[in-house]
Amino acid sequence: MTINVYTEQTPNPATMKFMVNKLLINGSEDFATKESAEHSPFAKELFKFNFVSGVFFASNFVTITKTDDAEWTDIEAILKEFVKGAVESEIKIKEATTEEAPAFEGTETEIKIQQILHDYVRPAVEQDGGAITYKSFDEGVVTVELRGSCSGCPSSTITLKSGIQNLLQRMVPEVTEVVSEAL
Repeated sequence: MTINVYTEQTPNPATMKFMVNKLLINGSEDFATKESAEHSPFAKELFKFNFVSGVFFASNFVTITKTDDAEWTDIEAILKEFVKGAVESEIKIKEATTEEAPAFEGTETEIKIQQILHDYVRPAVEQDGGAITYKSFDEGVVTVELRGSCSGCPSSTITLKSGIQNLLQRMVPEVTEVVSEAL
């Protein structure tokens, strides 16, 4: 199989999404620091580039966060070629573990919130090279964690309030607000 890689800009100017025509991972893996990539051969190799400051994998893409002093025009082709070679060489994203389907826990309301985030919000956030994780629901406030290109993205507040909060308030009347936990 010939591996093709193309890039997509994300709403976060510091990140770029590198799409491949092959499933890379079920679920997602976030490596916000070089140290966190210890058990990911693929991410560890990406962090060897001094202009890479974050790596996020989901389904058929890797979102790469660049350092402030790097320009996409200078590094995009280098990273595209590296991603292509890494996928062709089948460099592992993470050491082997067992993958399980998402298990939603908590009250009936919490399970409903988690299901909505998984079914409706997650695919949209992944389109922009990010991920969303449910953290908690307390007195009407849903707390989530935004990762990948969504972490530190200038438009993530708009997405959180105008998109996710409105959706959850319509579908789960108990929700009064959605906030993001800082990483």
